[in-house]
Amino acid sequence: MLWVAIIGLVMTVAAVAVAGRRVMFLFKLATVGAPAPERVEYARTHVGDEIKAQLVEVFGQKKLLKWTPSGVAHFFVMWAFFILLTVYIEAYGAIIQGAITGTPDFHIPLIGTWGVLGFLQDFIAVACLLGLVAFAIIRVKNSPKTLGRRSRFSGSHLGGAWLVLFMIFNIIWTLFLARGAAAANGNFPYSSGAFVSLALGDVLPASGLLEEIALLLHIGFMLVFLVIVVNSKHLHVFTAPLNVLFSRRPDGLGGAPEMRVDGKPVDFEDEDLDPERLGRGKIGDTTWKGFLDFYSCTECGRCQSQCPAWNTDKPLSPKMLILDQRDHAFKVAPYLLAAQAGVEHKDTDVLALLEKPLVGEEGVIHPDVLWSCTNCGACVEQCPVDIEHIDHILDMRRYQVMVESSFPSEAGVMVKNLENKGNPWGMSEMKRADWIEELATSVDGQHVEVPMVEDKMPEDAEYLFWVGCAGALEDRAKKTTKAVAELLHIAGVKFAVLGPMEACSGDPARRLGMEYLFNMLAQQNIETLNEAGVKKIVATCPHCFNTLANEYPQLGGTYEVVHHTQLLSKLVDEGLLTPITPIEEKITYHDPCFLGRHNKVYSQPRDIMAKVPGVQTQEMHRHKDRGFCCGAGGARMWMEERIGKRINTERVDEALTTNPDTVSTACPFCMVMLGDAINEKKNNGEAKESLEVVDVAQLLIKSVKGAS
Repeated sequence: MLWVAIIGLVMTVAAVAVAGRRVMFLFKLATVGAPAPERVEYARTHVGDEIKAQLVEVFGQKKLLKWTPSGVAHFFVMWAFFILLTVYIEAYGAIIQGAITGTPDFHIPLIGTWGVLGFLQDFIAVACLLGLVAFAIIRVKNSPKTLGRRSRFSGSHLGGAWLVLFMIFNIIWTLFLARGAAAANGNFPYSSGAFVSLALGDVLPASGLLEEIALLLHIGFMLVFLVIVVNSKHLHVFTAPLNVLFSRRPDGLGGAPEMRVDGKPVDFEDEDLDPERLGRGKIGDTTWKGFLDFYSCTECGRCQSQCPAWNTDKPLSPKMLILDQRDHAFKVAPYLLAAQAGVEHKDTDVLALLEKPLVGEEGVIHPDVLWSCTNCGACVEQCPVDIEHIDHILDMRRYQVMVESSFPSEAGVMVKNLENKGNPWGMSEMKRADWIEELATSVDGQHVEVPMVEDKMPEDAEYLFWVGCAGALEDRAKKTTKAVAELLHIAGVKFAVLGPMEACSGDPARRLGMEYLFNMLAQQNIETLNEAGVKKIVATCPHCFNTLANEYPQLGGTYEVVHHTQLLSKLVDEGLLTPITPIEEKITYHDPCFLGRHNKVYSQPRDIMAKVPGVQTQEMHRHKDRGFCCGAGGARMWMEERIGKRINTERVDEALTTNPDTVSTACPFCMVMLGDAINEKKNNGEAKESLEVVDVAQLLIKSVKGAS
C-alpha cells in the first residue's frame, strides 16, 4: 500500500496548500477593515456567555431548529462533519499503517474498536444522506424558478449549493465503500455496531485493490470538498462559530452600536475629527467583523423571508445587502490588499473601483434598499450565523446623513424639529405636561397626583416615568400615558415626570444615522437625569425603553429601566392591581419589534391580558420572535412609504384574519401605524367599525376600574 500512502499524502499536501492560500487571503482581506476592539473585549469578559452561545447556537443549532425540517436536516449534516472526523483519522491511519506493515487494519487507540463508535459513525452518515435528500427536496420545492421573489433562495448562488450537496454525497458513499471493503478484507476495526459497513462487508468481494481505491476516493473527495468550501458560501462551516463568538450578545438585539473611527468611540468635540470618516462610505471602511459577516453568510434566505420590507415588495433583501457587499469586496480585494502594502494605483479603472461608493444610484447598494429598513431586527433574529445586518445599514446611513447629507427629504423636517424643539413633531416643550391636566379632569372620584421633577426627584418617588414624545404629544398615545399613570397611582407606586425638561431620547435621530444629533439629545437627557438623581425609569415607548436601557450607558447614563408592561405585570402578580370587570372581547396582540426582538419582552403583555376576565386572545400567524413590523422603526415613522405595499397594511391584513374585536399592542408608534391602517380598512368596508387599537395598559385600567 505504499503507492496509496504516497498518492494520499501528496493530494493532502496539495489540497491543504491551496486551501491555506485562500484562508490567508481571506484573513488579509478582513484585516484591511477597521479594528473592532469592543468585539474582542466583550468575548474576553463574557466567557461564560460565549461558551453558552457556542453550545446552543453552533452545536445545538437552536436557530436552525426553528425551521423544521430543514433545521433537523442541517443538524445531522453538521454533526456528520464532527463525528466523521474519526473516520478520516481511521482512513489516514489505514493508508499509513498499510504502507508500513502491509496491513491497513488501523484503529484509533482506546476507542477504535468500540462498537458504539462504529454505530455512531454509520448512523450519522445515514442521517447525513437523508439530510441531503431533504435539502434537495427543499431547494426544488422553493426554487426561484417556481416561486420567484417569494423564494428565500432568490438571489442566492444556487449552483454552488448543488455542487456542495453533490460533494457531500460523494464523501458519504465512498465512506461506506471504503468501510465495507475493509470489513470484507478483515481490516475493519468494529465487529459490531457499524450496521451499514458490516452489511456491505458481507456482500462486497474481498479485494485489497478495492479497499485501496475506495480509501483514495474517500480522501480525495474530502480534499476537493475542502478546497470548494473555502472558496464558496460554505466557508461558514469554519467562520460561523467565529461570527457567533464576536457578535453583540445582549438579551435581545438591544441598542445600536456606538459609532467608532479606528476602533475608538467618536468624540464629536474633537477638532481633529475627520468628518469624511463618519460611518461607512466605501467597502474599505468595513470593520473586520463586517468582513466576517460577509464570509459567514450561508445564503439561506431566512433573513429575507422574514423581512417586512422584502415581504411588501420593497428592494431591501437583508441577504442581498450582505452578498452585494461581499461580492464587491472580493472584486476589489486585490487592489485593497495592494494599497495596504503601499502600492499606489494610477489606473483610472482601478481607482474608480476602489472609490466606488457603497450607497448610491451607481453604488453597491441602492439608496432605496438602505432607506427601506425599519430596524425591526427580524433578519438578525433569524440568521443562524449571527450576521448583524442592522449594524451594516446603520453605518451606511451614518455616512449618507452626516457626510453626504443624503436622506429622504421628509426626514429632514423631523431632524429640524429635534434640533429646535426636542421632539419630532416640533411642538412646544411646554405641551409635554398637558396630559397631566387632561388626566386630572378625566378621572372620576379621585385625584391622581403626578409630581413634576424640579431639581431633584421627590424623596418618596421610586420611578421616573419617562413619558416620551409620543406619550406626551400624540393624542392616541396620551391615552396610554394616562392609563399607566392612573394604574401606578392605584397600585401605590410613587413616581414623578420630567415634563418640559424631558427631550426626545434620540432614537429617531440615531436610527436615521444622525449620530451627532443623537449624542446631543442623549447627553442633554443624561445630564438632566443624573442631576435629578434618577435611578429607576419606567417607559411606555419601546424605542425610548431600548435607548435608555441599552444605548445611554454608552454615554455614561446607566439606569434601571423597565417597560410599563413589565412593571404592570409585576404589580398584577403582587396583587396591587386586580382586574375585576370582564372584557368580553377577542383580542390579538401585536409584538412591538423594539420591545420583543430587541429586548425579549414577550410574556408580560400577554400575562396582563391573561389576567383580565373575559378576554379571549388569538395570536397572529407571525408573532413573538417572528412578529411582523408595523413599519415605524428605523425612523420610518417620519418617512413616506412610496414603494410596494404599506407595511402597516400588511400587518393589519394579518390581524384581520383572526377576526378580532380589538388589536392590542404596547408601543405608541405601533398604535399610530396600525390605527391608521385600520381606519383605512374601515373606510373601505374591510374592517368592522368597532375595531380599534389599544395599549394593554388601557385594557387593564378598564378592567381594574370597572369602566364601561
